[in-house]
Amino acid sequence: MGVPEKLADRMSMAEQHEYLRSRFSRRKALRIGAISVGAVAVGGALGSGTAFAAPATPGLPTASATEGINGSLVAPIGRHLAFGAEPDTRFRISWQVPAPVKRPFLRFGKHPWSLSHKIQAEVRALHTPALTPTGTPVDQYYLHVSLDDLDPDSTYYYGVGHDGFDPASQQAISTLSTFRTAPSRDWRWGKPYAPFTFTAFGDQGVSSHAAGNDHVILAQKPSFHLHAGDICYADPMGQGQDSDRTAYNAKTWDDFLVQTETVASKIPWMVSYGNHDMEAWYSHNGYGGEDARFYLPDNGPDPRKAPGVYAFKYGNVGVISLDANDVSYEIPANLGLTAGKQTKWLDRKLCELRSDDSIDFIVVFFHHCAFSTTHQHASEGGVREAWVPLFEKYRVDLVINGHNHVYERTDAILGNKVSKAVPSGESIEPAKDGVVYVTAGAAGRSLYSFDYPDTYEGHEHRVDEVKTFHFGKGGAKVEETVEWSRVRYTGYSFIKVDVTPAHPGRKSSMKVTALAEDGTQIDHYTILRKAGESWDDDGDDWSWLSR
Repeated sequence: MGVPEKLADRMSMAEQHEYLRSRFSRRKALRIGAISVGAVAVGGALGSGTAFAAPATPGLPTASATEGINGSLVAPIGRHLAFGAEPDTRFRISWQVPAPVKRPFLRFGKHPWSLSHKIQAEVRALHTPALTPTGTPVDQYYLHVSLDDLDPDSTYYYGVGHDGFDPASQQAISTLSTFRTAPSRDWRWGKPYAPFTFTAFGDQGVSSHAAGNDHVILAQKPSFHLHAGDICYADPMGQGQDSDRTAYNAKTWDDFLVQTETVASKIPWMVSYGNHDMEAWYSHNGYGGEDARFYLPDNGPDPRKAPGVYAFKYGNVGVISLDANDVSYEIPANLGLTAGKQTKWLDRKLCELRSDDSIDFIVVFFHHCAFSTTHQHASEGGVREAWVPLFEKYRVDLVINGHNHVYERTDAILGNKVSKAVPSGESIEPAKDGVVYVTAGAAGRSLYSFDYPDTYEGHEHRVDEVKTFHFGKGGAKVEETVEWSRVRYTGYSFIKVDVTPAHPGRKSSMKVTALAEDGTQIDHYTILRKAGESWDDDGDDWSWLSR
């Protein structure tokens, strides 16, 4: 049970936390003791559950919590990387331990035999009471380190440990991994960035198909990976309601992080949040659990309310992560979460990136589909109303979504209509042709279906019109007939994007390729944009930017 409502109204969050802790026996207190001093309860008055998470502040497990823990018998698991706000100099490294340990830390350096840098880890403990029919409470311990002032375009070795487990020891040195910082932001005019690759998908979960996609992704050697939400499906209901907890299994997160570690321990795993990531019993916005598990850039409009909204630059590509729960008519649990701040920030950020002559391409990723024709979720009208006008205003080069468990790609779109047909193998120039939208939601969860035949490379079954729908205000299904559904594939898949920067004045390219889980190519097209071009260069007509 949570804090009684009448009490909660008169208590601070810290007092609510102490009240909840006092309700547990000493045995349970020992199990959750990795919560740092000053932890804040986010259950109770903010939700009817009693789950709580430690805040994102440095801390160590208390002496009582770690009493009797033999650190040599506890191995770190689930390592996952993320960029900081400046990927050329800032990295964030996260992992999990199955029990509270003493003095967790990270070692890193530029050589595996030289790991002299040792940094204390931040502890974020998460307690989930007996929410599910199993009646078993779960305590999880997540550890994080932020690395700043790194050298750009450099490979670092790292290892994570604690008292009794040192990654620099002979016994544990096999646990070392690496990460590589982005090219320097100090771009020099006339010298293009080196080519690079990134990958993306959404709706992963835990399955053999999810693991299979991870293995194929690793083979692409991407510089980073984008995950467009619905990360692990610990909450299979996905409505963002407190009642979802009856089916919730916190241990699914353990399985997910172990499954993903083969890739995420080497490649930054940049996530956005979907409807299945709103775990309502942890916090008012449903992201208290995510805050414990992930350490994302905090340069969005409101990191407290919408921690999955942020941006970063890698080479000549600007990337923006959005939280579509904030604008969703279909699943309105967090509708209006930022009171319009996210959309205003998006406008400013797109303007900033389009004004940066070191950035050729803008990529935006988020969960709910702007344009899709599946039988299940189809398109989200809230996204179309709030964001699609901005994507068109600034001619975003690539929009990546999940939510629908398929692969689907549109032609170039302007004003909800086809502005240019883009069959597989074609090239487009968004500045004049419009915006292409990709649904890449077939990462591992059970597949959805289309009401029309699949059509993809080598298996074209083109139809001129597709009858479908989008979600309008109040969750109403609004029927529509569209012509923009170019590629449809109901198999497990992901996309890779090969970026080839060019000298200023020449055309940089992004080749977008969709790969099935066995590596078979099912779609590809190329995005072109003149390198180093700003709005006023060459006397071009940029009047569309002020529409």
